[in-house]
Amino acid sequence: MKKGWNVYVIQSQRGKFRYKGMSRNPSDRLESHNAGKVRVTKHYRPFEIIYMEYVGKRSEARKRERYLKSAAGRKFIEKQIEERNEGSQPD
Repeated sequence: MKKGWNVYVIQSQRGKFRYKGMSRNPSDRLESHNAGKVRVTKHYRPFEIIYMEYVGKRSEARKRERYLKSAAGRKFIEKQIEERNEGSQPD
């Protein structure tokens, strides 16, 4: 994995709750979410990463995280998920 910052979106496997965040190591951060160590996500466990993007600098990751939390960012995530699902559908 590249050194630097990533933004990620996780979704509860029990419902539609999504959380957007940033981390240098998203897989370790996912473990923290699933272990109940993050207050905001504790009651929605378990989670899976549904989107991840390497950004590089922490300041850029913070900007990107803010964007993903906006209405436009939520639409962007929906589009990414739709495109991924279309590509995985059998013909």
